Amino acid sequence: MTTRSTIDPSQTGAAHPAATVKRTRCPVCLRATASCICRWISAIPHTVEVLILQHPLEVHNAKGSARLLHLSLPNSRMLTGEQFAPAILAGLLADKHNVLLYPETPGDRSLGIAPPPALDPAILLDPAQLRLVVLDGTWRKSRKMLYLNPQLQQLPRLPLRDTPASHYLIRKAHAPDQLSTLEATCYALMQLEQDVPRFVPLIAAFDGFVAQQLSYVMPHGEKA
Repeated sequence: MTTRSTIDPSQTGAAHPAATVKRTRCPVCLRATASCICRWISAIPHTVEVLILQHPLEVHNAKGSARLLHLSLPNSRMLTGEQFAPAILAGLLADKHNVLLYPETPGDRSLGIAPPPALDPAILLDPAQLRLVVLDGTWRKSRKMLYLNPQLQQLPRLPLRDTPASHYLIRKAHAPDQLSTLEATCYALMQLEQDVPRFVPLIAAFDGFVAQQLSYVMPHGEKA
């Protein structure tokens, strides 16, 4: 809950009240009140647990989709950090079969990232015993997170199949198959739970979120 001071800003050198209001953030989505995205939250029941590990530089990135994803998935957890203590990761990864949503790339080994173990198809048969681990960050940031956390390198990785083109028009992709965190997670859940229609509303909500972000851009590419 946001509280207002009764002290006269002119006597303290503080910012004008209007500036304070402008900087107020929504306590739910953590965005500036004027750009709140709570209307796009679409609570979707799901069986596979989702663990989102978010790079610190993504927390207040207006283009980021992880917060909307987390708020829309009741059985999800989101932690922020670049390098996590081994004991913390061990606790987060306990009690279920974990799969990492991260593609194996040729440059991984040159950076010292160990090849992932093979994915045992048998663990995918019971979604209730699965945890999908998602790294939220740019390609470079998420790769560094993987490098700095060897326990994540030990997880089998989930390859996405037949995904549509990304709707993520507010960020430049470096490859045609690159998706937002929200899109990739949705398609992974569709695949793991074998239920496409259930997650379509979240993709639709993401489209609304993207349209909202695009509305802040002026005709000549300048931000409003």
